[in-house]
Amino acid sequence: MALALSAHAWADEPSVQRQRELLHLLKHDCGSCHGLTLKGGLGPALLAGAIADKEDDFLIRTILHGRKGTAMPPWRDFISASEAAWLVEYLRQPPKID
Repeated sequence: MALALSAHAWADEPSVQRQRELLHLLKHDCGSCHGLTLKGGLGPALLAGAIADKEDDFLIRTILHGRKGTAMPPWRDFISASEAAWLVEYLRQPPKID
């Protein structure tokens, strides 16, 4: 199935609890390779500017199915396509300042 919709169109808002879980996964699991601040490491940076030239469906497919020949694993057993789209939408936002 092709993911031709933008992340915004795909991104059904997860519950607040699930958003917390996804952000924890992003920081701790994704961050273990992409850097805790997502500025890059073993994997490329995931900051808004770094992914600006990437299509939403490419990023969603990468999250769900991984990247063969790289350390990027598939996450489809842990998150849904709409949750992957929500993460892409989240990553495209400017950094939040606490």
